[in-house]
Amino acid sequence: MSQILLADEINRATPRTQSALLEAMQERQVTVDISTHSLPRPFLVLATQNPIELEGTFPLPEAQLDRFLMKVAIGYPDELGENDILLRFEQDDPLATLEQVVQPDEILQMQRDVRHIKVEASVRRYIVRVCRATRSHNDIALGASPRATMALYHVCQARAAIQGRSYVIPDDIKVMAPEVLVHRLIVNPQTRLRGRTSGDVVREVVDNVPVPVEAE
Repeated sequence: MSQILLADEINRATPRTQSALLEAMQERQVTVDISTHSLPRPFLVLATQNPIELEGTFPLPEAQLDRFLMKVAIGYPDELGENDILLRFEQDDPLATLEQVVQPDEILQMQRDVRHIKVEASVRRYIVRVCRATRSHNDIALGASPRATMALYHVCQARAAIQGRSYVIPDDIKVMAPEVLVHRLIVNPQTRLRGRTSGDVVREVVDNVPVPVEAE
């Protein structure tokens, strides 16, 4: 029972263990026998995934992947960033002296505020069309779910707020669609053999779905 749950290398957990997160991530509650316990708010699940090793790892169920808001590939830091890491850890471990910077109530208020970011009707339809296009794409066996559509909607609201705007623009969808949709799609085996990934498909979809114009 915590507000932030970090699952390190989650693909090393068995499918049964992974499935235990489904209720927590969607309903923000856990059920033990016949007793249901609400999780504290805000509640967040973060997970890392081992992208290289296959031995001792398990595929994440589609239902669980669909409950992760975004999948972000971090990769290696650049030269300057790697040098900064050495400097930060040169004498002491900065993680041991981390201090609280925000109260839980403030985060909840920010979450409520983000929901008031305006999404004009044509932009909302653009989000729907992008997600629906993945379902009819020839290279995709399983497209984006309605949960994915909702996730993209809210993530674009958050991006607009971070950039100081009170409204979502089409560029928000173009930037955030890969982060929100890629891990939710299942590519056909033939497509995989051709070297195409779900990321390639999402970028193609975003490029091909007509962007709304002011006249709409």
